[in-house]
Parts: sequence; structure tokens; C-alpha cells
Amino acid sequence: MNLPTPARRAPRAAPRAALLALVTALLCGAAAAPVRAQWLLVPMDLEQSNHLKAYGLAFAVLQDGSRVNWLLNYRGGSFLLRDVGGARLSARLRGVDCYEIDDAAVAAIRAQMQSGNMEEVLLEKPPRIAVYVPPNFQPWDDAVTLAMDYAEIPYDTVFDAEVLAGRLAEYDWLHLHHEDFTGQFGKFFAAYRLAPWYLEQQALSEEMADRLGFGSVWQLKQAVALRIRDYVEGGGFLFAMCSATDTVDLALAYLGIDIVPPEIDGTPLDTDREARRDDGRTFAFTGFTLVTNPVVYEFSDLDTSDYAGLRGPEADYFTLFSFAAKQDPVPTMLTQCHVNVINGFMGQTTGYHRRFLKRHVLVLAEVEGTDEVRYLHGKLGMGTFTFLGGHDPEDYQHAVGDPPTDLDLYRTSPGYRLILNNVLFPAARQKPQKT
Repeated sequence: MNLPTPARRAPRAAPRAALLALVTALLCGAAAAPVRAQWLLVPMDLEQSNHLKAYGLAFAVLQDGSRVNWLLNYRGGSFLLRDVGGARLSARLRGVDCYEIDDAAVAAIRAQMQSGNMEEVLLEKPPRIAVYVPPNFQPWDDAVTLAMDYAEIPYDTVFDAEVLAGRLAEYDWLHLHHEDFTGQFGKFFAAYRLAPWYLEQQALSEEMADRLGFGSVWQLKQAVALRIRDYVEGGGFLFAMCSATDTVDLALAYLGIDIVPPEIDGTPLDTDREARRDDGRTFAFTGFTLVTNPVVYEFSDLDTSDYAGLRGPEADYFTLFSFAAKQDPVPTMLTQCHVNVINGFMGQTTGYHRRFLKRHVLVLAEVEGTDEVRYLHGKLGMGTFTFLGGHDPEDYQHAVGDPPTDLDLYRTSPGYRLILNNVLFPAARQKPQKT
């Protein structure tokens, strides 16, 4: 037999004095309890499922006015964020793995870092970024813009007119698209001189030189290279890949000298070019020999592409150097990765012979057992430059007209991490400190 459910009695009202005492006790207890600061740990080791967007997360947090702690050599260079604002939601939307931890866990991490080759660097504000690209540039044709677009890191584009007008002073960090600063149109003369895209590039370059008051493209490019050097010397951060790395140095060494074969620009080479050359103006290289044959797809003997090509994709890889994080935080930042051996990738300029490096240049990665270096860093005046050989870390031999790389297929790419290390490290402006 079903019995009716008894009606519930309303609780008896507590006496006013007892209620006040209870509220006072609760309030006092809440005030006395310590406020636990919450953090988000963004691991950058093999447990992270999207390393590339993690950099975009760190950049977004800086944009929101918060700071980021970069834990160098801790779990692949992890990020430590305050769990405030939209950081947690931003991580979720990007598909970035992160863990909520408390002050005690943070203290334990810091204690562990103190006893090992690890350091904590405070990132304070997002760098202002410019990418040097021509007006007919396609975003998928440059690994750095691909990486920043994928990571949702904002940037501006500049080209010759903006550089010569002094616009670089507006930016903290500059990337050089795989440009040819010698004025030889990429030295594609032998294979592509009748291709529509080559003719368009040549016409645009010649029109730009004429409009800016230069008699030839090589004179324009040399003037731009000198302005870029001035930018770095004044405190700018420069990152270049592929042919921009060696051709900017060739342009600086041969300032005011025609090194373009007549088949390409219709004017003769300067016969006294070597006597007038000055390697003291270059960023990284010295002692190299020009290649002036228009049908040879090389600017000089700096490049190691032939050696990489002989190894092929199955045997081409390079090794990152390990640095003392507490003494050398900058090279440590630039080499943060979840692996230390990285698959090689070719470009018009793939790597550099060590014998041509200036003495002050720091090697960040090498092909072991050879004189090839792939990744290097140096200081010039108040600024720094970093050169990375190759075109696209996930396209071994990128060719003209190849489709864009889909970075959603390479979310954990070690080579692309090297690029994004460079994007982020200018945010570390001061001596590392704890928050």
C-alpha cells in the first residue's frame, strides 16, 4: 500500500543573535584563509598536442596585458600563465593542452628548475612585428607568415618603400621573406626567365626601383639591406630564412658595386668588385666567393644545398645545441623544442659552411660530422640577428608552385617551433624575474 509522503517541515528560524554570530564567523574565516593564486601550465614536451598554437596563446595573453613565464628547458620550454582573464578559454579554443596548478605546485616547479639546467624568463609585452614581403607575395610561400597565421599572431607587412621611409623604427621584430637582396630576381634566370611570374616579378622590381629614385634593382636592394642593418644596430631583432640570410650579407659586402651578371640586368659586372668589397659590413659571413654565372642556381659558395641534396630526405637532419639556461637565456630561448634532432629541409639557401662564419656568430644547430650549420645567432650593435637555413620545415624540397603546407597536419612540428621561438623571444626585455 502506498502511503502519502509526509509534508516537510519548514526549518525553525534561528535566533537573530545566533545568526549574526554565524555570519561573522564565516566572514572572519574567509578573510583569514589565504587566497590561493591559480596558474595554468602549458606543457611543451611530448604531452602537448598543439605546440604551434601554444605560442599564439602566450602571445594573446601578453596582448591582454598579462605576463607569461617561459620555463626554459622545463618540459620542452613550457609556459606558465596566471589563470586570469580569458587565458583558459583562449587555450581551449586553440586546442592547446594546459593544466591548472596552485602556488604549491608552482613553488615545486621552481625548486626543481633551480637545481638543473633550467631558467624562468619573464615575457612582458608582445613585440611589434613586421614581415618584409613584396606586394605580390602569397602568404603560403613563406614559412614564417604561415606559422604566425596558424598561431594567430598579428603582424604588419612592409617592403622597400616602407623600409627606406624609416618605418622599421615602428617595430621590435623583423622577418625577411626569402628575398634576393642582390637584385638578381632570385637567380631563377636559367629555369624561369620566360615564366609569367618571373617576368611579373622583374617588372614590379624595376618599377619600384625607378619610382624610389634608383637606377637599377640591385642599387635599390643594397640600400634596403643597409637600412635593415641600421635597424638591427639600433636595437631591432631580425629573423631571416632561406636566401634572405646570405643575400643580405652579399648586398652589404658589395655596397655600391654591380655584382649582377649582364644576362640578368643588361649591365656589366664591376671588374674591380673584389678590391672594393668590405666584409666588415656583413652580419654573419666573411671570406665567401661569389657565383657570377647566371645559369648557376647559387649566389655564392656559402650555401650547403648540394651536400644536403646528396643525403636526401631520409638522412638529412640537424642537431640543436644545448645551452646553459641561467647564463645564456637568449640562445636557450631560440632552441626550445621537445626534440633535439630535427629533420632537415632544403631551400635556395639550405645551410652554411662553418668556415665562412664570423668569429662572433653563435651556432645554434649543426649537421653532425660535417662543417654545415643550419641555425645561427649573433649580435650587432644593440640588436640581434638569427638566420635559419631552408624554406619550409615540413616541405623537404619546396618548389615553385607547390601547394601551401597545412599546419593543422603538423601541429607539433619541431622546425616550426624554432620559427616561433624567434617570434616570442623579443618579449623578454628585462632580466629574468619571478612574478
